[in-house]
Amino acid sequence: MESDTSKQHQNESSKDIICGVITLSDSRKSKKVDLSGQYIAEEIEKRYILKSRSLIPDEKDDLLNAIENMVKEDIDVILTTGGTGLASRDITVETVESLFEKKIDGFGELFRAKSYEEIGAAALLSRATAGIYKTSVIFSMPGSPNAVKTALELIIGELPHIVHHMKK
Repeated sequence: MESDTSKQHQNESSKDIICGVITLSDSRKSKKVDLSGQYIAEEIEKRYILKSRSLIPDEKDDLLNAIENMVKEDIDVILTTGGTGLASRDITVETVESLFEKKIDGFGELFRAKSYEEIGAAALLSRATAGIYKTSVIFSMPGSPNAVKTALELIIGELPHIVHHMKK
């Protein structure tokens, strides 16, 4: 159900999209047990360039530093997983949204709609979000592997179109 304009923009867009992955977790201590971050990395590497991957604690300053470092590395797309829940330690949404120059409301809306089809009313708990910061688009998704799969189904094929518009 793509529009002709969307197809045209995708065709005009570079496929050399540079991505970075940030996993926020207080419980995962190594990338080997970071199933969600690993899944994102593997899916990104099938189509795009994965330049950076980090595993950090649920700490605002750590997240801000990781994002700033990726922006300095000219990363087009930053994908975060974890820290989007309702617990007091979940700081991702408040942190990234404070940086956004433009919010991409449709990502959170579509993610929750698709999640509702999969898990029912528990989708209300999701605070997935996305937006533009400087020269990067940031997608923040929950930490569960199933949530990451759902989110990537929505965005991975659309990244050339998104980056095309962001760089205008």
